[in-house]
Amino acid sequence: MTYALLLAPLLAAALVAIVVALRRRRRSWASLAIAAAILLALTIAFDSVMIAIDLFRYDDALLLGPRVGLAPVEDLAYALIALFVVVALWRLLPTRIRSSRAARASWADRAPGSAGAGERADA
Repeated sequence: MTYALLLAPLLAAALVAIVVALRRRRRSWASLAIAAAILLALTIAFDSVMIAIDLFRYDDALLLGPRVGLAPVEDLAYALIALFVVVALWRLLPTRIRSSRAARASWADRAPGSAGAGERADA
């Protein structure tokens, strides 16, 4: 099994997840593009260094062939999959921490004798 064949279904699933998570959010797509560009640049730089000092090797028979720096093209897919999955999960999973903080703040504003939004407690 080649690296591309292994990565294709994972990349497809990550793309579906990110499209579902970021539909109708233009700013999010721009942020994702910036994050992807930075992540790909860092992946190319650091993977090229790691390959140059022989920390790991790829089986040339399992690669598509093209390389960016010393890193094979397939290696970039790992970084994109990770980025897409993390962003999709961040957007799709419920935010319990933020919602519980908002609920506590709302409850504190309604509590008798508490300082309201524009009031100071020591005033």
